[in-house]
Amino acid sequence: MLAEFVYLASESPRRSELLRQIGVPFRVLAAAVDESVRPGEAADDYVTRLAEAKAQRGWHVALAGTAPEGALVPAPGAAPVLAADTAVVVDGCIFGKPADRAEGLRMLEVLSGRTHEVLTAVSLCTAAGCVSRLCRSEVTFRPIALSERVRYWDSGEPRGKAGGYAIQGLAAVFVAALSGSHSGVMGLPLFETAALLDGAGVPRWRGA
Repeated sequence: MLAEFVYLASESPRRSELLRQIGVPFRVLAAAVDESVRPGEAADDYVTRLAEAKAQRGWHVALAGTAPEGALVPAPGAAPVLAADTAVVVDGCIFGKPADRAEGLRMLEVLSGRTHEVLTAVSLCTAAGCVSRLCRSEVTFRPIALSERVRYWDSGEPRGKAGGYAIQGLAAVFVAALSGSHSGVMGLPLFETAALLDGAGVPRWRGA
């Protein structure tokens, strides 16, 4: 049975843009979760846990009024819920969204002139449960002078971005090399996403 659309448990404009790129009909819903890193938690476990938590939270929101709190309950016609989470990893440290200017500038200083890893997990929740996939990419930045880091932060773009930068925006000029998925670094790896959607019968390439 084909699903007419998918719920996107994310208010990220980038993830919406990427779903539109592959012609997937979707509706956005809010699914906030605690994004704190647990003590000793590995980066791949962290992003996968958050993606699954967001998808499950979105599932409950979508079924509000028909599903009891804390339970995944099959419902006739329930649309799948898609969610993702991204983290930048360098020297074993997870860089999430910078809390303030000082942290944002520190992140850019650490990333300057070196290679870091970007992990994005994507999760799809249906009445049958949640299935997840993980995307790994490596991004190399050229050296970034302090004055340029300050100008970039002051542009407003780094706020709310994992690792304090957006590869699809002004920060594209920092990228000397990329190995992996450009869409994954943006926040929604389309190869993995399409595989999950195909398995759930969600149409794509609408309008193609």
